[in-house]
Amino acid sequence: MSKDEKIGNVSTTVTVREGALKVHNADDALLAELGYKAEFKREFSMLETIAFAFSIMGVVASVSSTFSFPLFSGGHVGMVWGWFIPCFFVMAVAASMAELVSSMPTSAGLYYFSAKLAPPKYAALASWITGWANITGQVTLVCSIDFTCAQMITSAITVSSGGATVMSAGTTYGILLAILFCHGLVCSAATNVLARLNLFYVLVNVGTTIAAIVALLVCSGDNKVPTKDAFTMFENNTGWANNDSAAHISEEVSGAQRSAPIAILVGVAGTQVLGWLLFIAASFATASVPSLLATDLPLPMGQLFLDVMGKRGMLTIWSFIIVVQFVTGAAQGVDASRVIFAFARDDALPGSRWWKRINRRTQTPVNAVWFVMVGAAICGLLGFSAAALSSLAGASVIGLYVSYATPIFLRITSGRNKLVPGTFTLGKWYMPIGIIAVAWVIFIVVLLLFPSFQTVTAQGMNYAVVIIMGVFVFASISWVVSARKWFHGPIKNIDDVTSSFDTKEL
Repeated sequence: MSKDEKIGNVSTTVTVREGALKVHNADDALLAELGYKAEFKREFSMLETIAFAFSIMGVVASVSSTFSFPLFSGGHVGMVWGWFIPCFFVMAVAASMAELVSSMPTSAGLYYFSAKLAPPKYAALASWITGWANITGQVTLVCSIDFTCAQMITSAITVSSGGATVMSAGTTYGILLAILFCHGLVCSAATNVLARLNLFYVLVNVGTTIAAIVALLVCSGDNKVPTKDAFTMFENNTGWANNDSAAHISEEVSGAQRSAPIAILVGVAGTQVLGWLLFIAASFATASVPSLLATDLPLPMGQLFLDVMGKRGMLTIWSFIIVVQFVTGAAQGVDASRVIFAFARDDALPGSRWWKRINRRTQTPVNAVWFVMVGAAICGLLGFSAAALSSLAGASVIGLYVSYATPIFLRITSGRNKLVPGTFTLGKWYMPIGIIAVAWVIFIVVLLLFPSFQTVTAQGMNYAVVIIMGVFVFASISWVVSARKWFHGPIKNIDDVTSSFDTKEL
């Protein structure tokens, strides 16, 4: 290499670094306008942010863990169309979220959006409600994901032993604790480590999903159901006639105004397409819905793989699905910890001074990480009751959806003229898309509060309403008795700068 070439390479390297520094400075300047000082290293590139958003949805693991719901509520129709039709409504929620995070890229996310879009008189209350709803959804979702991972492990043990070994609820809970501990260690790592891990996560996620689709279609051979049945056979076994992850790491993202909304949209769209293809493959491979529902395994999807691929094939693909579920839980743990950190940064949690601390070595909110893991472990005690455990996933979705809908509702009502558009904007379409998103959330929340069967027993009761109401009663009493006197919404922790919002309106 000549001297001129070496000088050219050095010059290129310096230019790239200067460009990255300018982007980081612009991100930090925008964060300062929002009222916060930069406390994280911006180590997530756009690709890594997309990988994070995609990984947190864990396509094949999510389908495997929720496979029983469409089986109960529609059979083949439930599998194929029960996934496809909601995709349009979920994308409306995702698009609305993407617009908000592009305008206000902060880890505070949803409750910050609510505070800035609500009428000044109700800004703190809107922020309080949104924050507690989001925390409820985030922590219970970590528990739900990791408990399902534990169930996947027990399923593998049962299959490998030929049914001779069946794990008790206590053993499953012990596995959950071990998984949560491992996730606590992973989520406490430095931001650059987490960013690189997500590239591995997305490769495992996509690769396993594609492998599962191919395996179900190929290995089912001549036992596949006819195409008409796969798409249209309805079986009612009931008796009745989660988008914002990139927002919560936005303070660790380079070019957050652009990268975060793109990550949300690409992550959701990619999950929708791959998930639908997987459900179609599962529908073709399902010869008998009742036999899958009657399985002794914790998850019917495990029984489907066992029926189609045999013991060895099932254990092979199931091992990869367990890995996908594990990394999904790790990604969700990171997401939830940033929510806890942000809410504590605004002094909204008991013991906030502990949970908002940034570890000097990793520059990540390690205390907030362990807050999430301990909270998830406590929620995991519900696993000793099958009825309560089945309600946990519903409770997490309700909590998250309420926290999504609140700022979207405020955006299309009191906040119509308050939002300063970021690099991604819905333009004039924000109103119809927002209305669709809010209507969908209302519908799905009501649906998730219904019991699984028309004839309700203590064993079949949907306890999601108990979990959700417990948190909201606590938050309401706290607000009336105390919080309304000292919580005023997001708190600036940086010297005053020019705001992106009209101060007269706020």
